[in-house]
Amino acid sequence: MSRARQPPLVTGISPNEGTPWTKVTIRGENLGTGPSDLIGLSICGHNCLLTSEWMSASKIVCRVGPAKDDKGEIVVTTRSGGRGTSTVSFKLLKPERIGILDQSAVWVDEINYYDMRTDRNKGISPLSLRPSNPLGIEIDKGKVPLKDLENMFPGMSGDFTSENFSATWYLMDNHSSTKSVHLPIHSFICFVSAGCVMVCCVHCYSFEQLRLAVGNLKKQASKKNEGSLAYVKGGLSTFFEAQDALAAIHQKLESDGTEKVEGSMTQRLENILNRASETADTLFQEVLGRKDKADSTRNALNVLQRFKFLFNLPLNIERNIQKGDYDVVINDYEKAKSLFGNTEVPVFKKVYSEVETRIEALRKLLLDKLLETPSTLHDQKRYIRYLSDLHAPGDPAWQCIIAQHKWILQLMQNCKEDFIKEQKVGGVGLELDRSSSLNKINLSAPVKKGGSFQKPKDDSWHYKSPQQVRFVEKLSDVVISQLPNFWKLWISYVNGSLFSETGEKSGQVEKLKKNARQRQSDFKSMIEEVTRRLVQLVRGALLPDSLTEMELRRYGGWDTKTPLSGAWLTQVIHTVRLSHEALSALEIPNDLLQVIQDLLLDLRVHCLLTTLQHTEEDVKRLAEKEDWVVDNEGITSLPAQFEQCMIQMLQSLKEPMECKTGEINILNLEVVQDKAYEQCVSIMKIFIKCLEQLSSKTDGHIDMSHGSVDLASPDLFGKINEDFSSKPEQRLLILLSNCHYLERHTFLNLAEHLEKNGFTNADKIIRVSTEAVRQLDDHLFETYIEKKSDPIVGSLEPGIYAGYFDWKDCLPPTGVRSYLKEALVDIISVHAEVFTVSKELVPRVLSKIIEAVAEEISRLMQCVSSFSKNGAIQARLEICALREAVEPYLTSESRISFKQAIEALPQLQSGADKKLLEELLNKFKSSMKLQLNCFKPASFQPVKR
Repeated sequence: MSRARQPPLVTGISPNEGTPWTKVTIRGENLGTGPSDLIGLSICGHNCLLTSEWMSASKIVCRVGPAKDDKGEIVVTTRSGGRGTSTVSFKLLKPERIGILDQSAVWVDEINYYDMRTDRNKGISPLSLRPSNPLGIEIDKGKVPLKDLENMFPGMSGDFTSENFSATWYLMDNHSSTKSVHLPIHSFICFVSAGCVMVCCVHCYSFEQLRLAVGNLKKQASKKNEGSLAYVKGGLSTFFEAQDALAAIHQKLESDGTEKVEGSMTQRLENILNRASETADTLFQEVLGRKDKADSTRNALNVLQRFKFLFNLPLNIERNIQKGDYDVVINDYEKAKSLFGNTEVPVFKKVYSEVETRIEALRKLLLDKLLETPSTLHDQKRYIRYLSDLHAPGDPAWQCIIAQHKWILQLMQNCKEDFIKEQKVGGVGLELDRSSSLNKINLSAPVKKGGSFQKPKDDSWHYKSPQQVRFVEKLSDVVISQLPNFWKLWISYVNGSLFSETGEKSGQVEKLKKNARQRQSDFKSMIEEVTRRLVQLVRGALLPDSLTEMELRRYGGWDTKTPLSGAWLTQVIHTVRLSHEALSALEIPNDLLQVIQDLLLDLRVHCLLTTLQHTEEDVKRLAEKEDWVVDNEGITSLPAQFEQCMIQMLQSLKEPMECKTGEINILNLEVVQDKAYEQCVSIMKIFIKCLEQLSSKTDGHIDMSHGSVDLASPDLFGKINEDFSSKPEQRLLILLSNCHYLERHTFLNLAEHLEKNGFTNADKIIRVSTEAVRQLDDHLFETYIEKKSDPIVGSLEPGIYAGYFDWKDCLPPTGVRSYLKEALVDIISVHAEVFTVSKELVPRVLSKIIEAVAEEISRLMQCVSSFSKNGAIQARLEICALREAVEPYLTSESRISFKQAIEALPQLQSGADKKLLEELLNKFKSSMKLQLNCFKPASFQPVKR
């Protein structure tokens, strides 16, 4: 597995040699991406990671530790690059030892030195120190390399406290450049000092300086030998005299045997001594009194000086409390308590009681600050820790949790009341009351797993949104800004970190942790109350029907005359989801957040049904947008507008219907599925109803501002009136074309979109809708056929019998009469009208009209009682001419009608009659060729645009 970065490479170190704990700067490449990336640093084999300080990817500062190797590499190890290499090395020099201190009769203060390991001043014992210059002459360090000295004196040392001390090494190292009279380098001088011989190799030394050094050594040796004897030498005679006197007295008493006899020498001696004492007391009474008073004053001052910490503590506590240095107060109090907590000294007890009084006031002050709202989590933890260190009675942490819980509930209620007040005032753009508690807290937008909810940059959006939406967002901000800290406070309370930063296990901390575990059920109830209050407030604003009457009085009060649209409900769902995600990220148990999940479920269902209802209202208004302008396929924009409306509805429902973690598909709920099905079917039927209403509108109800026709073929039949779409018959054709398009395209597309968006009963919705549009299509078609076929059929009988025509007595036929030609022209005009709108409707319409014409011809022929020869030829000519003219549009019904009409005629017997019939029929086809071409299939194609 390859690493993301190159291994570290050390290219320089400054300085490149030094004693242990020397501070060095390491430079190189790829030395890590940060302090946490640096996991190893060794110099000459010694681990220097503890003292290292990462500066950049090319620079590290550290201190060299003691190592066995005197020269070695610098190895840097990082997480991102692994173990590195080095192009340079470091030389480790041996450190100088601190010498011992000369003998002294007085106490010598400890000497501070600088500890390079910890950068702190430490006091060390004087016995571990050494004199800076034991020879007492000028020191001139080091022109002879240490390595050379080690090679010259293997196994020896230049430290005179070492067992392997080499005087020559010491002189060459410390006094190598002394100049004057020069002696050979290998000359030896012996210095005899107190029985110890020190042999020195003289290198460039003057003889006088060496003699001075010998004198210094002798003085040091003589001081050492005399030692403490010098301090008692002068008082030996006094000690001997006292010893002789005591021995003589003791001997005399033993010889007399009168130690306890009245009047004896000892008795008299005692009396003499007592009188001498009394006389001395009398003489020195005043002096001794002043001395005792001075001693008392001195002792009092000593006590004050010695215990000034206690006597100054009350005033120091006051000052530190005013400055806010509570840590200092607590440390001083703990110190005073350990020293004087159990004292029996009256003055100490009095001062300590003053300290306790001030500490009790501090406890009250800290508790008030702890329970003050609003406050940050950091301050809360700090005050709780202070109170814990001060051994405050009760459980301040639990008191803080209770106060914070009440504060959050109050904030939520205030949020609702502020918006209700704003609503009653009627100011959509009014700001909330500046004195409101909501403005005193820092509301942070919820963090997204981990982004946040992005509001539009335009601030005016906030004032354009409905109040309920803004209320839910504000309420969510309140909960998200307060509940995380509330939960973290509880976690710190349970694990004990609230009482001790270091995690130490004291009896008090364990007791508080035990109390916390016993209150878990109480805290769970608090969280449940907060989440339940959040849900109830949102329900009161958006779902009032889901609350009881009592809950509605408390959490309701909103103006719900104008319900929210699906888009705003989607925004609310988004906000509530973000709140749920933010609370889930805190690892709050799911059972405590279940009420929010239930709220989301109800909001999603409400959003779905509301969106469907609003879509239904939008579809109702689509009829007003019909402009009767048709495209190449004879379709207006109405079906496309309806399909677009439905698709937009489904797109707006995408987020509410999407199943987030822990959510269920609302369309899997049987009740929701049934309601959604009913709403969708209702939307489809309402659109179909709109089409029906358009078909029944009179000319006065049609908006002529959009009246125009998109002709699909050349104007073969003269100029069509510009207000073509205003005629009821043409509108029926357009609606028929739209119905056909709905059934064949729109509904199929919608079925696909509904299925893709989770509507499991999409097929059933489309099936019911298709049935409804077919019923409308049949109704519109029958209406149109009735309007077009009735005039044609009604003109047949008057045309046949015009001029008192009689089938029994008529002239020989000379051609097809005009009534039939007029009927054909009327059928052609219908053909043109239908073709102009939709070519696909032509066969259906003409076939139905021809069925009516054929049926009427059959009826008229069957009503004739008898035909003459000429009448039979004339009737057969006209029936055959009509049948052959409309041959492409004949149906089984029309063929039967024509057959019945011909069967009602007498048969032609002679060949002449048949020939005449054929000639007249050909003549008709020739004269009506242009008109008959209209009945040929696909004789004209629509003009492509």
